[in-house]
Amino acid sequence: MDNILLFLSVAVISVAVGYFIRVIIARQSLKSSESIAKKIISDAQNSAQAKKREGELAAKEEMHRHRQEFEAQTKIRRQELSNLERRLLQKEENLDKRFEIVEKKERDVNRKNDELASKSKIVELELVKVNQQKDEQKKILEKISQMTADEAKKILMKTMEEEAKKDAAILIKKLEQEARETAAKKAKEIIAVAIQHSANTYTQEITVSAVPLPSDDMKGRIIGREGRNIRAFEQATGVDLIIDDTPDTITLSSFDGVRREIAKISLERLMADGRIHPARIEEVANQVKKEMDEKIKSVGEDAALEVGITNLNPEIIKLIGKLKYRTSYGQNQLSHTLEVASISGYLAAELGADVRFCKKAGLLHDIGKAIDRDIEGTHHQMSADIAKQYGESPKMINAILAHHEGIVQPESVEAFILQAADAISAARPGARRETLEHYLKRIERLEKVAESFIGVAKSYAVQAGREIRIMVEPEDIDDAAANQLAQDIARKIETELEYPGQIKVTVIRETRYQEVAK
Repeated sequence: MDNILLFLSVAVISVAVGYFIRVIIARQSLKSSESIAKKIISDAQNSAQAKKREGELAAKEEMHRHRQEFEAQTKIRRQELSNLERRLLQKEENLDKRFEIVEKKERDVNRKNDELASKSKIVELELVKVNQQKDEQKKILEKISQMTADEAKKILMKTMEEEAKKDAAILIKKLEQEARETAAKKAKEIIAVAIQHSANTYTQEITVSAVPLPSDDMKGRIIGREGRNIRAFEQATGVDLIIDDTPDTITLSSFDGVRREIAKISLERLMADGRIHPARIEEVANQVKKEMDEKIKSVGEDAALEVGITNLNPEIIKLIGKLKYRTSYGQNQLSHTLEVASISGYLAAELGADVRFCKKAGLLHDIGKAIDRDIEGTHHQMSADIAKQYGESPKMINAILAHHEGIVQPESVEAFILQAADAISAARPGARRETLEHYLKRIERLEKVAESFIGVAKSYAVQAGREIRIMVEPEDIDDAAANQLAQDIARKIETELEYPGQIKVTVIRETRYQEVAK
């Protein structure tokens, strides 16, 4: 029991001692916290005072800066106002000076007006005197000439009118003569310049191609058993294969130059390969046809590039390429086309016309000849239809239609240029193959047909037989009969003669009256 009491006493004493110790510690902590808080408050107050001083200092500096900027701007504005005021003063001085000048000029004008008024009065007085003198002189002249003034005036005017007409007629005749001489000289110069760039001679075979053979033994292999190879070849190419007694040569015949070229290349490949039988013939021919399509396209592109024309439709390019294998009277059609395009360009440059248009027209003018073996109609109409189909302008279509004289009337300078270039390329020596004897006979027959009609005095074939000019007797043939005569001669030429292209018939009726002054 005593132990328990002792334990409780010790426990109570321990709790009491611990309580007092905590109280003492708490009081010390409270004192320490108060001192820290006071220090924090003191530091905060000091910091606030420092920031306040810094803010006041910054505000003063900002105010000082604004004040300086304001003073600088004010100084500038004052300077501008001063300059403006000075300019205004100067303008006022200038205006005053101008006003003084204007007043001075006005005074001078008034003075001159007064002088003119006085001189005008003097002139009027002099004019009255002159009129009086004229009236007196008129009366004297009327007495002398026994004519009134109106009659004399009419005679004088008639005389002057006749002299003026005579001088005008002489002047007009002189100007016409000079114009003809100048125009003829200039035309010759322009044509010479155009031709000298393209004066080439080119003709080629029209319907046949000769293929050399390595030996006569090759003929038998090409013929095949019972001629089956020839039949297969002709069926595959559409070309006649002619084997005759000519040594080491086989002839290919066709009016289609493209087919003839395909047949020639196919035959050369078959001979080089050595395998010649119907299946191989068909295989080689089909392969060459595909290659020929690409070759034709390449030729057309090269031709367009040569004349400087781009952006053409691919189908037109192919048709241009086909012209390489087309001839007209022995003249290679692609060479003729390129020459016409070139000549057209040079003529257009000399005359100040549209050079690119003329070159393009030259390139397209005979494009119908690439298909004229398959379609009926004239080549210029087919060429125009193709151009229209691929979106060419009406001006281009007219130029193509009118490139042969007398068919369609040209509607532009460029159309006349194309017509001239085509005639130059086709008619110049060496361009087309025709023997002199045949040419002279054709011209002679043409003139005889024209001279077979009553009333024809003389006929002349010109432009290499493209035109016949007929002189008629004016007493026998009047204007209406001349028109009918031209039609009759044209119909007879169509029925009795064979000729390339077209022939223009021109009937000339001229009446002259002569008198002899004795």
